[in-house]
Amino acid sequence: MASTGSVTTRKVVELLRAREGGLSSVVAQLAEESGVALASVTPAQVLNQNVSMELSERSQVVKYPVVHVYTDRIRNELKEKFRKFSGKVRTVAEIRVSHDRIEGIEERLRLYVDAVTRVLDANRGSWGEGTHFGGQYEVTIEPVKHGGKNFLQMAKVIFEVDLSS
Repeated sequence: MASTGSVTTRKVVELLRAREGGLSSVVAQLAEESGVALASVTPAQVLNQNVSMELSERSQVVKYPVVHVYTDRIRNELKEKFRKFSGKVRTVAEIRVSHDRIEGIEERLRLYVDAVTRVLDANRGSWGEGTHFGGQYEVTIEPVKHGGKNFLQMAKVIFEVDLSS
């Protein structure tokens, strides 16, 4: 069952890190459209890791914005006979943005969330290795906290991927 979550998160990280249609190109496009200066998101800033903000800042050097991709729930529904796993893998893309001023941090965060959802929207359908994304997602935005470059805000893009293996 551990490999089911790994397949899904690996696929999402690959999509977000892609040169064409990935997060960096979509962020650049959104910055131009909105007129807001957005820091680019390099492939090194898209992590396959579920770690709290506090622990992350204490244990490593963090360059914001950062996107953490992880699986938080796996549900084997056994929809397909003779398959070891056929069900849903709930995956999270957690976007963290830091800024030295509280003004504008939420606007930047929303633009990064928009970038992640645009990448997902552009990749509906089969991702290979038995994975399929139907296009539905949910976004939750947390309040601004102290952290990073003085202020930190996080949002989660939560979506389910159908997996059959």
